[in-house]
Amino acid sequence: MLFKAWVYRDFNSAYRLEIVDRPELKLEDSQVRVAIRGVSLNYRDVIALKNKAGRKVDGRIAASDGSGEIIEIGKSVTEWRVGDRVAGCFFPTWKSGRFDLGYHREDLGGSLDGMLAEQVVVDQDGLVEIPNQLSFAEAATLPCAAVTAWHALVIRGSLQSGQTVLVLGTGGVSIFALQIANAMGAKVIVTSSSDEKLEKAKAMGAWATIHYGREPDWDREVWKLTDGKGVDHVVETGGPGTLERSMKSIAAEGKIALIGVLTGFGPPTASLFPLLARNVSLNGIYVGSRQHFKELNQFLTQSKIHPVIDSQFAFDEAPTAFESLEDARHFGKIVIKGLHA
Repeated sequence: MLFKAWVYRDFNSAYRLEIVDRPELKLEDSQVRVAIRGVSLNYRDVIALKNKAGRKVDGRIAASDGSGEIIEIGKSVTEWRVGDRVAGCFFPTWKSGRFDLGYHREDLGGSLDGMLAEQVVVDQDGLVEIPNQLSFAEAATLPCAAVTAWHALVIRGSLQSGQTVLVLGTGGVSIFALQIANAMGAKVIVTSSSDEKLEKAKAMGAWATIHYGREPDWDREVWKLTDGKGVDHVVETGGPGTLERSMKSIAAEGKIALIGVLTGFGPPTASLFPLLARNVSLNGIYVGSRQHFKELNQFLTQSKIHPVIDSQFAFDEAPTAFESLEDARHFGKIVIKGLHA
């Protein structure tokens, strides 16, 4: 049998998306076959499509994040049954414990085929059960953005009730960080250049908002809001173009989670002295382990959190969904429905 999939194809020193028919893979004993019902996009997928990181992905099935229903299991599979609702793990081989650079050799939508397909075959250890209260579309948003926010704030950040958190922008990681921090009793400051997005953030419980278009020195506004103390945590999704102001916004012994490269891959031009002077922790965060994902899902269930989906596209509209993500007008996540969703 054949199945439909969107793959990257070489195109003018970058890539384009092409829908293809792939032969159905035979299951190994420890593998399961999942009918994909929803896929969500991350900025990483645009980086791959535009070849911004110089990574070779020609012929690779796109997108790391997807959810669906198990339709077949291998002979030795004990954890899953046909009909189980699951989501894939970004790093299928990072089960728990300390990160190893070897995990980069097996990341979905990069080194391995991703989730933007009619079906996928995954090892039984590369999946997690999705919370009962979530739809397939909602669950598809979790593997990268939500796990990243959880890893940054809770695992590495040890977030506590009453602390202050600064999130940059209103993309997937930032909105999940807002939801997680709110549920844990923290006070969240959100930045954006859109009044509409800031109003949405307030409606979701943001303690304060900053329009960085009108307040380009937004670190000063953070300082005012915190009575000259700075914030305890920064969810830094911008990269070199925003790191200087993030460092100026952090409190003594605060924690900066360095996550994104929305402003590019270049080196920061600012002095790193504020990190020393304030005894700050700078944590590099690249998604998380299967165990982190499981813990996140327990928290989402207990907190009754639903992911924020900005827009959904049909399976055959995948290129348009990528364009929408690149436009950066979204609030939360962009989802592509499964072929048979």
